[in-house]
Amino acid sequence: MAVRADDDLIAKLGDSIESSSSGEEGLVLTVKPDAVRAAVSALKDAGYEYLSYLTAIDRGEVFELVYRLCSLEPLRDGAIKARVPREDAKVGSITHLFKGALWQEREVYDLFGIVFTGHPNLTRILLPDDWVGHPLRKDYEDERLERRPNVY
Repeated sequence: MAVRADDDLIAKLGDSIESSSSGEEGLVLTVKPDAVRAAVSALKDAGYEYLSYLTAIDRGEVFELVYRLCSLEPLRDGAIKARVPREDAKVGSITHLFKGALWQEREVYDLFGIVFTGHPNLTRILLPDDWVGHPLRKDYEDERLERRPNVY
């Protein structure tokens, strides 16, 4: 039953999907940045009613956004991923779909500098308002921090 629903989701999102997979971690769709709202909305409509988390990963040239959603009945997981260019790090807010995104988008903005357009209060949430920069970016510089060599 879930495979059929996954096929319907993939068909609905069409060309906005860059890749898809289904396995132990559930359905994973990588979409274009401008399709994040539509993809999250489609998963919500398909029964993924809970946003577990939203996070970002600095991949160097791009940031990878990860939205992890789940359905409680039947129990299943899904994820939306989007690769956002560093030089234009913005994506549409999903706060109108999941109220929990209000805090999570602010956290990603605060630590990575990714802008969520349409967010009702996109301000720092963890760091002081006068903090300069976004500390989870690989290019973040702060003379107070010890720079360790990259071992990867």
